[in-house]
Amino acid sequence: MTENLTALLSQKNRKILFVGVGNVLKRDDGIGVYISRKIKDTPIISAITAEVSIENYIGKINTLHPDILVLIDCVDMKKKPGSHKLFPVSQIQDLTFNTHNISLKRISEFFLMPVFILGIQPEIIDFGENISYLVKNKADKIINRINKKEVLYGR
Repeated sequence: MTENLTALLSQKNRKILFVGVGNVLKRDDGIGVYISRKIKDTPIISAITAEVSIENYIGKINTLHPDILVLIDCVDMKKKPGSHKLFPVSQIQDLTFNTHNISLKRISEFFLMPVFILGIQPEIIDFGENISYLVKNKADKIINRINKKEVLYGR
């Protein structure tokens, strides 16, 4: 699963925009927001924190003209907490997640670039503000990998 993110990040001269999606008041559902807030903007990597209202960012995302858009969100994949997978938005079912006003697949139709989902398996999505230890630990590793792209491939 990590190799998919590594492959995406290894593409030289491709601008990647990460968008953090989720509800920070539902524990691990806020993991996309947690990650997007810690991504360091560079000429080839940038991040936006959309929380539960990604539809309000369609215009801004399209005017930034990234080559690739990655929506970061918690996704129940029936795996161990913190497990993650990068996949094209076409692979998700057209369902509205309970914390989103519109499904990510439907919203992707409004973007002008390829859209991927970086799904992270939650442990707890009950009301509360703290991300579970296992999920936060894996998220920190993802953040480090993303923030190293500029060092490895950018300039």
